[in-house]
Amino acid sequence: MLQTAIVDRAVPATPRSLLVRLTLNGPFPFLAGQAALIGAHRQPTRRPYSIAVGPAESSRDRALEFLIGLGADGTPGPHLPDLTPGTQVDLEGPLGSFVFPESPDETNFLFVAGGTGIAPLRAMWHQALAGDPSWRISVVYSARTPDEFAFDDELSALAEFGRIAYVRTVTRHSGGAWQGGSGRIGRAMLEPAVAGRGTLCYVCGPEALVHEVPGMLREIGIPTERIRVEEWAFRAP
Repeated sequence: MLQTAIVDRAVPATPRSLLVRLTLNGPFPFLAGQAALIGAHRQPTRRPYSIAVGPAESSRDRALEFLIGLGADGTPGPHLPDLTPGTQVDLEGPLGSFVFPESPDETNFLFVAGGTGIAPLRAMWHQALAGDPSWRISVVYSARTPDEFAFDDELSALAEFGRIAYVRTVTRHSGGAWQGGSGRIGRAMLEPAVAGRGTLCYVCGPEALVHEVPGMLREIGIPTERIRVEEWAFRAP
C-alpha cells in the first residue's frame, strides 16, 4: 500500500533521533510491531522504519509515529531531506512479521530493547496497555548514555502509575547523576521482569542484544517459541 502523508511534526527524541508524526490521507491498517518504508515524495529511495504507535491510536488519529535515527551530519539521510511540518512524504507498507498478537493467549509480556529498537515495542506496549488491565507488562531498555532513552518520560510515568515495570541500563555512563543500571542487559535484569514460562518476550535492538538476550531468557526458563526477536539498528548513509 503506497500513499502520500504529511509531516505533522518532527521533534528530538534523543540527541541522535527524531520522533516524527505523519498525518495520513487514508487508511493504513497494520499490526503492532510492523514497519513502513518512508521517503521523500515522488523519489524512488525509501527506508524502513518501525511504526512507533499502536494500531488503535493510529486509526483514531489518522496518523503514524516513527523514531527516525540521525546520521553524523544530523539528518536522516538523502531519502528524507526535509521533515519540516507540511512536507509531503511517501509511505509504503506495512511490512514485517515481528508483531504483537491482536488477541494474545498470554497474560505476561516482556519487551527488551536497545537504542532505537524501542520503536516497534512502543506500538506493542500501547496495544497491551489497551488490553486486560490484569496483564503484567515489563520493559527492559538499554541505551549508550542517559540522554539516549527514547520515550523515557512516557515509560517512567507508566511505571510510576503501576502500569508497567521499567528497568533502564546504560552501557557508556561516564559518571554524574544516574539512577538506573550500568552495563549491558544481563540475566539479573531479566529475571525479575519474567513472570514464569508463560511470559511472551519481544527483543529488538542491535546485533549483540538480539543474539545474547534470547539465550539468557532460555536459561531463565522461557521456551523458544515465546521469544520473538528483531535486529534493528540505524545505519548512517
